[in-house]
Amino acid sequence: MNQLTALAGYGFLLGWSVAWPPGPINAETIRRGLAAGFRPAVAVGLGACTGDALWAILVMTGIGLLIGPNTRFGLGIASSVLLLILAGVFLAAAWRAARHREGHDRETPLAVPARVAATRRGYLLGLGMALTSPWNFAFWLAVMGRPQSLDAGLAGVLTVACAVILGAGAWVLVLCGLVVRLRLRLGSGRSGRRWRLVADTMTGILMLGFAIQEMLQLLG
Repeated sequence: MNQLTALAGYGFLLGWSVAWPPGPINAETIRRGLAAGFRPAVAVGLGACTGDALWAILVMTGIGLLIGPNTRFGLGIASSVLLLILAGVFLAAAWRAARHREGHDRETPLAVPARVAATRRGYLLGLGMALTSPWNFAFWLAVMGRPQSLDAGLAGVLTVACAVILGAGAWVLVLCGLVVRLRLRLGSGRSGRRWRLVADTMTGILMLGFAIQEMLQLLG
């Protein structure tokens, strides 16, 4: 039991530590939180956690070991394309927001697009981003292959996997809570609209950078 407790603590800290650094999922979570609130933002993070859980299951059952270099390369290409599409969508949204700011009353609230407020779309987006990342496969293979996990048998592997996902999910809740507090402080007037413009612009640039980085890693 003490060994499983230690593995659970290790897994939770690992899940938290790999979830909080800047990345495309965190960037999209922040953007949706500033634009539409808690539920659309947390939907992205929960979708990503579901994708991680599916990767964990694939690796635990051995199916993940059948994924060869060509498949991982294809996943990397799909992930890069998705990030490029998102970059275009966010930069276009920032452009429209800038034109709205110039051509309309600056105190008029900027409407939230239905696709941003939809929790189902956010969930599917987070799920897709997690599933198309070939680096998730490598991460879970490393986690499951630790001697400490294997020594505890199936119970140890399951404990670590569940704890990692719980740690990542805890970070999602904390991040969304902080973003919503910021959104409430900014309001829907001039400050809120300015920060939404900044969020869309920065997220678009980040997604573009992540896509380029991923393509360079694939080529390398």
